Amino acid sequence: MINHPTPTFPNSQMESLRSALPLLLLFLLPAAVHGWGVDGHYTTCKIAQGRLSEAASNAVKDLLPKYAEGDLASQCSWADHVKFRYHWSSALHYIDTPDNLCTYQYTRDCKDEDGVAGRCVAGAINNYTTQLLDYGKQTTQYNLTEALLFLSHFMGDIHQPLHVGFTSDRGGNSINVHWFTRKSELHHVWDDSIIETSEERFYDSNVENLVNAIQTNIKKEWADQVPTWEKCARNQNTCPNIYASEGIKAACSWAYKGVGNDSVLGDDYFLSRLPIVNWRLAQGGVRLAATLNKIFG
Repeated sequence: MINHPTPTFPNSQMESLRSALPLLLLFLLPAAVHGWGVDGHYTTCKIAQGRLSEAASNAVKDLLPKYAEGDLASQCSWADHVKFRYHWSSALHYIDTPDNLCTYQYTRDCKDEDGVAGRCVAGAINNYTTQLLDYGKQTTQYNLTEALLFLSHFMGDIHQPLHVGFTSDRGGNSINVHWFTRKSELHHVWDDSIIETSEERFYDSNVENLVNAIQTNIKKEWADQVPTWEKCARNQNTCPNIYASEGIKAACSWAYKGVGNDSVLGDDYFLSRLPIVNWRLAQGGVRLAATLNKIFG
């Protein structure tokens, strides 16, 4: 794995200290979804928090704002809501890759629309992981609460396949489809619709039931895969290049496959893609936990 320089992002510590976060969330209007929808991010973080070491669990609870009451999952969509305040953060939710190549390369693809290197979701994961290594030091230039919330959210984003999508269609945002009878965009289908439809059909419209089902799969059906998912995080603090490479492959093999403008996506698409969504949610949660355990010891 090549070590890439940590990208420089604005330091927002003076703008929004931990005590100001409740007011910030109170007065922000709902944001357009970037990454998994609310339930997807909740699921990723709920899985992660259940896998934390004692030291990591204590650190996470210490860094969370008091109103979160120690629940990381409740804050995992925070990064979507602050885009209007932190305009610079919008580019950090995704990666655009060349159309139809179905490959990802950090040096080629991790940049924003202005070509600034490192400003993508992979660079953001590296950056906020590095910031959190300051936890426990007497002083730090970083707002570690925000670093935790950004990292937790971006680990979910990078596991949503269309967040490592094609440049021309903006990760499926410009591909208009029908989700059964409703007009939608392909990106939204992967952010929200597949998860919401699965909750309605299989989990009594209860996200906790979805979380429990995925956790059961992690312990049983996918148990032999988990060490491989965690392996990178054990050797390094985090490995977003691997996650992004998996993402574009899943986007090509599953999200984009057979879909064009005005496609009608029904049961065939839903039932064949749902296992991929659940698998990526599981991977995101396991890897977020592994990363936080590595950071906090």
